[in-house]
Amino acid sequence: MQLWVGLGNPGAKYAGNRHNIGFMALDRIAAEHGFPPFKARFQGALSEGRIGAARVILLKPETFMNLSGQSVGEAMRFYKLDPDVVTVWHDELDLAPFRVRLKQGGGHAGHNGLRSIHAHIGEGYPRVRLGIGHPGHKDRVAGYVLSDFAKAEGDGMDDLLRGIADGAPLLAAGDGPGFLNAIALRTATPRNSGTARAEAAETPVTKPVPKPVTPPVRASDAPPASPSPATPLARLLDRFK
Repeated sequence: MQLWVGLGNPGAKYAGNRHNIGFMALDRIAAEHGFPPFKARFQGALSEGRIGAARVILLKPETFMNLSGQSVGEAMRFYKLDPDVVTVWHDELDLAPFRVRLKQGGGHAGHNGLRSIHAHIGEGYPRVRLGIGHPGHKDRVAGYVLSDFAKAEGDGMDDLLRGIADGAPLLAAGDGPGFLNAIALRTATPRNSGTARAEAAETPVTKPVPKPVTPPVRASDAPPASPSPATPLARLLDRFK
């Protein structure tokens, strides 16, 4: 059994925030892999199902981000789980938008959700780091993570979530590289043929070289005709001219 925890803040007000990308990931996994509706449990929303051959519990803590560890700890104690089977999905400022990395253990890098989980279960759990980019200055971070993704980022987000759903069985089976590759196949593929058309437009077209045309010979350009050889009778007549 595995426990996958998506981090975010509860309520419609925060649903589209960058900070809620962990919730978004679990929602897409649940939808694509036939999980039942989430139900209130362990101070959060929980759904249980199978991904490939693995039994997986999806948990979205609803304690608000900075108290996420309360929900995670309660669920772990109930199911008697060790930290190494608890995977936390969270937003990552230090990755470009829609880039994904896996990490085993380590510090919380100032992330309030991870900080709370550290306090309740330690730091030895694996994480799926979901890139949201950085606003450029630390003073802008709080407002940035609590702002919605821009409309222009919609396609990138959809490709990322599709890739996550595609790769979920691989992650559940312990194949981290395969999981990341499944995401890359979605996020690296152009959505339409516009790119192909642009590339085609930039490709030089080799035109066939016309064969040289020999101009017709005009009568004025023709060399003078050679005189016909004289007959014996003509030569005789020439002598008497």
